[in-house]
Amino acid sequence: MVKKTGKILVIDDNADVLFALKLLLKPYYKDIVTEENPEQIPAHLESDSFDVILLDMNFKKDASSGKEGFFWLKKILEIDPAAVVIFITAYGDVENAVKAIKMGAVDFVHKPWQNEKLLATISSAMQLRQTRIEVNNLQAKKSGLGEMLDEPFADFIGSSDAMKKVFETIQKVGLTDASVLILGENGTGKELVARALHRNSLRKDEVFISVDLGAITETLFESELFGHIKGAFTDAKGERPGRFEIANGGTLFLDEIGNLSLPLQSKLLTAIERRQVTRIGSNKPIPIDIRLICATNMPLKQMSKEGRFREDLLFRINTVEIQIPPLRDRVEDIESIAEHFLKIYTKKYKKNIRDFSSPTIKKLQQYRWPGNVRELQHAIERAIILTDNNVLQPTDFHLASSNEKVGELELDNYNLEDVEKNIIIKVLKKHTGNVSNAAKELGLTRTSLYRRMEKYEL
Repeated sequence: MVKKTGKILVIDDNADVLFALKLLLKPYYKDIVTEENPEQIPAHLESDSFDVILLDMNFKKDASSGKEGFFWLKKILEIDPAAVVIFITAYGDVENAVKAIKMGAVDFVHKPWQNEKLLATISSAMQLRQTRIEVNNLQAKKSGLGEMLDEPFADFIGSSDAMKKVFETIQKVGLTDASVLILGENGTGKELVARALHRNSLRKDEVFISVDLGAITETLFESELFGHIKGAFTDAKGERPGRFEIANGGTLFLDEIGNLSLPLQSKLLTAIERRQVTRIGSNKPIPIDIRLICATNMPLKQMSKEGRFREDLLFRINTVEIQIPPLRDRVEDIESIAEHFLKIYTKKYKKNIRDFSSPTIKKLQQYRWPGNVRELQHAIERAIILTDNNVLQPTDFHLASSNEKVGELELDNYNLEDVEKNIIIKVLKKHTGNVSNAAKELGLTRTSLYRRMEKYEL
């Protein structure tokens, strides 16, 4: 036997109509509540919730204007904006019924009604009510999530002067549409800054699209960013919008922009300047409206002087520049960041670990963290997984020895490309050629490391 669900409220001043409807609907729905006096509608709605409301259009004898029905429709929707109301009308009330639908009713049925048609109308209304409830729940969740995310810099942990300066800049720049360039070493949280800028902007209710330019090959660059039409190239089996189109109205975050070759820099600059893109294979330009945020760990100003990064593109992307300090320059934040990750991973792995010992905190503060916050995060996660202690001890953390610290790296020269090449060679040797492990230590994706290895012919 199918379990009956659904609650229906029927309001009509004709007792015979109420009896007939209750008799018809009872085999299909769990609760049928009938009411002759429309004045009782608020009391019903405040004490209960109904999936569908059947409302008579006229309650006074010989009345045909529908004014009472309109009045009570408005009252119902004020009490419950998600209410699903079906009008019960006489044939002569069709014009009023159409007007009622414009005011918020979902449908109307004629007197005398056809049973099958009425049941079908109520069934559709039931589905609509469920959809409205789900939408309201999603909106409530989104609102709640937004409130959590909109707490000042909820993703950032730190009270150091260096980070306070970053927070202040985000607050000042967030409400503008200014292009922002975020600079910082790998693992410092450049994308977190970009997301904070988006959440503090007038575009916060629109999309945030993140693109790792270091992971996109030159051949796929235009397709990924600008899109393509069907048949534009061999594998283009359908139309596809690019990231610019998808981000339209919102924020586009281009990470690792320093990795772009000069030809790709030129194409990107054209799209930014014209505020439009053209899909591959098409001649039709598509206007775009985005807030652009870029990030890199590379010295763009120096690269611009050397002709490796277009000066005009640099001007376009850094109306405001935000420099994120490395973790070694804000040692006072390490303890609070560590405690933050401790809460996350003890919950994730269901471990009963209460705290860090004092010597452990001292060890974490003395280490230079070449991979910055990302490296600290991974170190804490690994320690929590492997430890049998209730309090994390120094022996739970296997960090590089002091002679491997970045600050003590011996350099033959200060050419940045040579330095980067030598570091990659050293880390690859350390991990006996394992690209995944080397990329993790360097704070890069595998694709980004492969690009650099190809660049330096390693």
